[in-house]
Amino acid sequence: MNFNDLQGKTCTKVEQKGNDEIHFTLEDGRTFMLYHSKDCCESVVIEEVAGDYADLVGTPILLAEEASSTDCPPGSQAINSDTWTFYKLRTIKGSVDIRWHGSSNGYYSERVSFGEVQS
Repeated sequence: MNFNDLQGKTCTKVEQKGNDEIHFTLEDGRTFMLYHSKDCCESVVIEEVAGDYADLVGTPILLAEEASSTDCPPGSQAINSDTWTFYKLRTIKGSVDIRWHGSSNGYYSERVSFGEVQS
């Protein structure tokens, strides 16, 4: 399942665990998560959440969208590799925008993964 496949699904629970995991439990009992598997010389974390996860519970998700950028902000003199990944979720109750930031020396992955949690 891809992140955008959440569109049309209804969550019964959305829970952030630390700054590197978000779990989405669906009505059918399956749980999916956004996460990053840590490697040696990189950092990928949830940098900001705009909105309330409670707005994603109990009503169908109308929009589930992922976008990313490796462009440095204006004025930045970054010497490392940086990736910003944005997740947009909308329901009739409200919206949640999640911004992840990944940084490394360019050799390691800065990617956020989405997958089903196996029991």
